[in-house]
Amino acid sequence: MKKFLFFLILLSSFTFAQMPNISEVWLNKSQPYFGTIGPEKIKVKVILSEQNRKNDQQYYLSGNSLVENNLSKFEGKLTLTKYKDGKKRSVVYGEYELAEEPHGKHSGIFTGKMIYTFFWNKKTQQIERQFIEFVGNWKSYDGTLNYKTTWTNQE
Repeated sequence: MKKFLFFLILLSSFTFAQMPNISEVWLNKSQPYFGTIGPEKIKVKVILSEQNRKNDQQYYLSGNSLVENNLSKFEGKLTLTKYKDGKKRSVVYGEYELAEEPHGKHSGIFTGKMIYTFFWNKKTQQIERQFIEFVGNWKSYDGTLNYKTTWTNQE
């Protein structure tokens, strides 16, 4: 009976374990992400990242995007969907939706998938290298423009 009770307690601790708060990761050390939106270059900078207190797999993000001379503020969410733990390399998958402020024809919504790959050093208990990639689409609010997008934390 004691073994069964211990097993139930152990099982419940895994069931209700909280995801660690990795909101700092999305800030990218205050550096912008670089990429493309259709044929144009884009810079995306996340200024605020906060873990949802009710759903620890979700993060609220806000920042700005810059395409040519068009600077747009955005806010939205990033939801983690899957985690693969490896001995040295681990990968976190997610989905995002970021809505720009509605100002004119060149504002819209970014949607897509995110992949966060990092290499863990067991000796130092630190992340040695990390790679973050956002791949998806941007669609203008009026529906006339639709572009493939990709941006990463690597220039």
